Amino acid sequence: MSPQDHGPDLTRDVACALVVYLRRSGGQSQFSAPLQGPPPRSPSVRRITDLITADPGGNHSLGGLAKHLNVSPRHLTRLFHDELSTTPARYVEMIRFGMAKALLDQGHTATQTASLAGFPNYESMRRVFVRKMSISPAAYQRRFSTARRANAG
Repeated sequence: MSPQDHGPDLTRDVACALVVYLRRSGGQSQFSAPLQGPPPRSPSVRRITDLITADPGGNHSLGGLAKHLNVSPRHLTRLFHDELSTTPARYVEMIRFGMAKALLDQGHTATQTASLAGFPNYESMRRVFVRKMSISPAAYQRRFSTARRANAG
């Protein structure tokens, strides 16, 4: 069975019901990025977001994504801006960042996490963490594990 069998709304509802994250400390997001907010209205943008979410580590270049829809990269960027208020590249980064946080929360090393989440290397993942959270992935993991141990005790 695939998402196409019953539609994206049911698929999203089931994913929300099945995906259970540990309760995160502080002001951290409690849900995975692709499950927040309504899905894109446009079937073409939804196809691309589903493609990215299904394989965050894939080669999601702007040109490659545009080719999936048989549109120009500029048009795909306009579609993303209109529907999601972001660019395709930022959307890919957001999905990879969310996956990286979940992997670090599960105890993977930062290097493993960078590879599994689809970042080209640890340094590129570190730059995203510093820009978004003002801490490195290792510091994020230490802070989260300390909070997790405190909550378990």
